[in-house]
Amino acid sequence: MFNSLSDRLTATFKNLRGKGRLTEADVDATVREIRRALLDADVAVPVVREFTSRVRERALGAEVSAALNPSQQIVKIVNEELKEILGGETRRIRLAKNGPTVIMLAGLQGAGKTTLAGKLSKWLKSQGHSPMLVACDLQRPNAVTQLQVVGQRANVPVFAPHPGATSQELDQPAGDPVAVARAGVEEARQKLHDVVIVDTAGRLGVDADMMEQARQIRRAIVPNEVLFVIDSMIGQDAVNTALAFDEGVNFTGIVLSKLDGDARGGAALSVSSVTGKPVMFASTGEGLDDFELFHPDRMASRILDMGDVLTLIEQAEKSWDKDEAARMAKKFADQEDFTLDDFLAQMQQIRNMGSMKKMLMMMPGAQNIRQQLEQFDEREIDRVEAIVRSMTPHERVAPKIINGSRRARIARGSGVHVSEVNGLLERFAQAQKMMKKMAQGGMPGMPGMPGLPGAGGGARKNAKNAPKKKARSGNPAKAAQERKDAEARRANASKALPTGASFGQQSGDFDPSQLNLPKGFDKFLGN
Repeated sequence: MFNSLSDRLTATFKNLRGKGRLTEADVDATVREIRRALLDADVAVPVVREFTSRVRERALGAEVSAALNPSQQIVKIVNEELKEILGGETRRIRLAKNGPTVIMLAGLQGAGKTTLAGKLSKWLKSQGHSPMLVACDLQRPNAVTQLQVVGQRANVPVFAPHPGATSQELDQPAGDPVAVARAGVEEARQKLHDVVIVDTAGRLGVDADMMEQARQIRRAIVPNEVLFVIDSMIGQDAVNTALAFDEGVNFTGIVLSKLDGDARGGAALSVSSVTGKPVMFASTGEGLDDFELFHPDRMASRILDMGDVLTLIEQAEKSWDKDEAARMAKKFADQEDFTLDDFLAQMQQIRNMGSMKKMLMMMPGAQNIRQQLEQFDEREIDRVEAIVRSMTPHERVAPKIINGSRRARIARGSGVHVSEVNGLLERFAQAQKMMKKMAQGGMPGMPGMPGLPGAGGGARKNAKNAPKKKARSGNPAKAAQERKDAEARRANASKALPTGASFGQQSGDFDPSQLNLPKGFDKFLGN
């Protein structure tokens, strides 16, 4: 959604590179471009005015003038200010101390509340809660049926005593949503559900009767959280809509739906700043799993094309098969060959993490290759799996036996061209070589870590500067003495370095912070 804004901001910061000192004219030009980029992204004018004012004030202050790299300091300032207008810090659901936690959903018609109720319930269930959905949207035709279907997909019970309006019964009055909400909370309390999600009817900010109905539901169930669901593609009208709902139901948090759309995304940058209420969740797709906790700092990093590695790590931890990872680690330790079965298992692990496009877009600098990523075919993994499964077990273990006739048979079996089979085998051969080097103790081409074996140019440089091995003497007695001295030196070295030590210390004493890794990366390492 923020692709256009990211492109504009990235291009603006490129103009500052290489400048040892920024003049007031440079700062003004940069702030002017930022202002234009935000306005083009449909960010509300008051928010843009306040944001650029703070950026200009800080950019002309001492923190930039005293910086060794002023352009990077400007990026840091913009990143921090973006984080502030997005809410400052991550806000989680406040759970009730006694009884079920009641969450009420409110928003415009078509904002995606019913689908979001299913996503939220499934996310809460994955967090160890026992949620229940309550169908209080009795106005929209078949809304109750839709919530029941969503609840069934999320494997969450739905309280729906009233069928609501149907396409054949539009002229008949709907049931009482206030009574349904009250009964739903009582039902959850009796059946020991610890979270109740109340799905209400969509309403307009100018619809006084419907807004009064929402207030009555709020008074009847006394919710712990009132989440305002807003369509991220709504544009400039987002601020007025949010203010109307804040006045009507006094919501406590915001959920951004349809965040995967191609609109300009100004709502996400405006609503929280104007209402003073935090953005708590983001809905990023149509599937029930396309839902995530909103982190202002990570979203700011995405907008500035700095990536979101922490979210990527969390997704990997959640979906990665630990038994499979342990099996591969043992295989590396035993220096066994990397086979096509292993290759297929790794591909399936990656597919379990979700969309490849979304994962790659979380990498730093992804905006530079966005066009290539958009052209990436998600079905490529399916084709790879079909090719590998069309091979015999022996061919997967020993791919060198796959000759021309075997390749033709595999291509027919998987429904692809022979050239695609050839391409896969070539890529696998490269992966096999890389895995073999890793198993031998080196990460080839790792920049900035010359102390590791196989670390690109640093390892070659160390090998070049290493002392040459002394030639063995031709005198038998002298050669025997040299061998004896060498064995003594090796014995002393093995005593000095404990078995299994890495980097000259016990592996159990290793601290990932010594490698200057990103915050939270120690969890990814399993520490």
